[in-house]
Amino acid sequence: MPEKKKILIIGVNGFIGSYLTEKLLSFNEYEIYGLDRDSYRIAHLTDDSNFIFLQDDIIRSWDWIENKIKKCDIIIPLAAIAMPKYYIENPIKVFEIDFEYNLEIIKMVVKYGKYLIFPSTSEVYGKSNTDYFHEDTTDFVVGPIINTRWIYSTIKQLLDRVIYSYSLHGGLKFCCFRPFNWIGPKLDSIEYAKTGCSRVTNSFLMNLLLKKPIKIVGDGRQGRCFTDIKDGVDCLIQIIMNTEMCNQQFFNIGNPDNYLTVYELAIKCIELFKKHPEIPKDLKQAAKFEFVSSDEYYGKGYEDIFYRKPSIDKVKAILMWSPVIGIDKSLNNSIDYLFSEWNKMNDQKI
Repeated sequence: MPEKKKILIIGVNGFIGSYLTEKLLSFNEYEIYGLDRDSYRIAHLTDDSNFIFLQDDIIRSWDWIENKIKKCDIIIPLAAIAMPKYYIENPIKVFEIDFEYNLEIIKMVVKYGKYLIFPSTSEVYGKSNTDYFHEDTTDFVVGPIINTRWIYSTIKQLLDRVIYSYSLHGGLKFCCFRPFNWIGPKLDSIEYAKTGCSRVTNSFLMNLLLKKPIKIVGDGRQGRCFTDIKDGVDCLIQIIMNTEMCNQQFFNIGNPDNYLTVYELAIKCIELFKKHPEIPKDLKQAAKFEFVSSDEYYGKGYEDIFYRKPSIDKVKAILMWSPVIGIDKSLNNSIDYLFSEWNKMNDQKI
């Protein structure tokens, strides 16, 4: 029997990390080493003999991380702050976690000659206004320094450039992927969504459960392509299985067919929420939306990205991957999950 490939996932309890780990373990062909300070998304996996998990903060775990980088074949550092509200409230913390810590991990991967699969972001394209964003030809266009919202985008862009430079001058083998608004169950916890820091789909659905109006920032014309987490993870699996074919590649992983403005998303969330057979009538009757300014919602320093549509021609050609899950199914799955978790929380309070 061939030796199992060893994979290190840093940020294993995150939205992407948890789904990816569960999928990899289902094949019984991989040994997964995972690090995260939380475990609520992956607790059901910790009894699997192929999953070695350390629950700790990345800051205290450098010796463990270096040891596992030496041991593993593929390194996937997913730990990052990816919430626009934090880009405004604590940009230095975003810089420390997203840039400084990840740069140290990248250097270790180079040192020990391992394969890196790194999460870039759709935000690297910034305010580019081309019809479709192409990985290797589209210009990156971002806003002024005083709008700290761009710190995340520019951190990821610089890391992309550092990684590519290490491949040219340090022998690094890598693949970078750019997720375009991956959504689905477990995107953010209910408690987190209550704080207003959640990603847009969870924020909208959580407000509906709380009988609060959906808050649309600005005029709602900003557009996004929403991609189901299962489609995204299926593409990551293909990258893991075809590392040599994907070496030195940047891939957009998104669903151009699921393009909606934020206003259209709000309308669709309310529509699906009202149609859901288990949602109580009083919650359905309370469902509505309102417009708020970006300063009111995020604070000064926010600037929105008004258009994001990926070209996925390259990933289709190299990996034969295409997304298949439509926006309605993704949102309904999210409603099912959030409503189930909501009921569990309310039952515990009784």
